[in-house]
Amino acid sequence: MKGVLLAGGNGTRLLPLTKYMNKHLLPVGKHPMIAYGIHKLHQAGIDDILLITGSKSVGLYAEYLENGRSFGVNLTYKVQEQAGGIAEALELAKGFIPHGEKFVVLLGDNLFQDDLKPFIQHYVQQPSGTAMVLLSPTDSPHRYGVPVFAEDGGGKLLFIEEKPVNPRSRHAVTGIYMYDHSVFDIISRISPSERGELEITDVNNLYAANGTLIYDILQQWWCDAGTFESLQEAAVHMKDELP
Repeated sequence: MKGVLLAGGNGTRLLPLTKYMNKHLLPVGKHPMIAYGIHKLHQAGIDDILLITGSKSVGLYAEYLENGRSFGVNLTYKVQEQAGGIAEALELAKGFIPHGEKFVVLLGDNLFQDDLKPFIQHYVQQPSGTAMVLLSPTDSPHRYGVPVFAEDGGGKLLFIEEKPVNPRSRHAVTGIYMYDHSVFDIISRISPSERGELEITDVNNLYAANGTLIYDILQQWWCDAGTFESLQEAAVHMKDELP
């Protein structure tokens, strides 16, 4: 199984730091943020990783990470020329993922303590054409994509609402996704949102509409390290993840 690590975006919530440096290279404790995503994939047995970032940052990543050997992985780089959304960035992985093979996608600013192995084991048992999202309980679901479950108590995920004013659950959709090659066909069917981007929520909602979106729930700490407050919180929680 391969991994795709998305490390683009403008990081506007972390200005002025991100005026000079890509968000995912900012320090979290002793290491740049991106190191933790690589570590989590490697820990789960995923050693072939595609890192997608912007043209202004790819040189910095290559200088720090090189080919990934010092992290125990093999890194390939691709450039997203303009920030056109997570789904557009993911589409760049099409040639990296063989037909019939499942893979894991991480957003580089998602930091978490769970081991990915049991979630991957759950996903590989699913039939082809299935997608999986990982959820996390949160006190502020209105900041994230929020799963809407069937009211029959069966736990079926019907669709995802993006940053709802009145969230219908207390879970956030994290930036941890699992797909097979069918995702690239799904991406080709969506249109840019009002902000002109191809949204990953639209991709996942097409799976949900087909009845092929499943989920699992993280059991330990998770955060989207996209604000100064969450960046400080992450430094505390992740201090023992890497030596």
